[in-house]
Amino acid sequence: MLAKQYRAFKSTLDERGIVFSFSGYLSEGILYSLGDALRQKMALEDTDVTTIKKVFSVFVEQSQNIIRYSADKVQGNLGKTVELSSGMVTIGSENGQFFIVCGNIILEEDMEKLRGRLETLRGMGKDEIKAYYKEQLREPPDEGSRGATIGLIEIARRASAPIEFDFDRIDTDRHFFCLKVSI
Repeated sequence: MLAKQYRAFKSTLDERGIVFSFSGYLSEGILYSLGDALRQKMALEDTDVTTIKKVFSVFVEQSQNIIRYSADKVQGNLGKTVELSSGMVTIGSENGQFFIVCGNIILEEDMEKLRGRLETLRGMGKDEIKAYYKEQLREPPDEGSRGATIGLIEIARRASAPIEFDFDRIDTDRHFFCLKVSI
C-alpha cells in the first residue's frame, strides 16, 4: 500500500511536468544543495546555458523569499542561532517552457503590500521592468525590507511571460502565497 500510494504521487508529479519539487523547511545550506542538483539535472538534459541561468536565478530568488519572509518558521539555539523557514518550490516544464512555483505562508499584514508590488510588475512590459529595476537600485530599501523589492523585480526581469500569483486565506492572520514564473 505504501509503495503504491507514493508511486501514484510520483506519477501525478510526472504527469504535470514536475522535474523538481521540495516542500519543507529551508535554510541557505539546503538552498545551495538543491540549486546545485537542479543545475546538474538541467545540464544533463542539454538545456541551453541561458535558460539554466534564468531558471536557477529565479529558483534562488524565490527560495530566498521563503527563507526571509515565510511566516511559518522554527527557531532555536544549537550552539548558534538557527532559523528554518517552511515553504515549497516546484520546477517543471509545460508547453516548451520551464516554470518555477514557490509557496509559503505570509501574514495578513504583509499581503496587500506584496500584492501591490506583484500587480505593478505584472502590468509592466520588459522595458518598463528594466527601467523600474534601475530606479529601485538608486532608492534606499523600505524599512524592514530584506531585499524583496529588488528580488521580485529580478524575477520579473527573467520571466518570459507575466508572473502569476495568488493568495489563499488560511485564517484571519495568515494566507498561503503562491508565485509562478515561466522561463
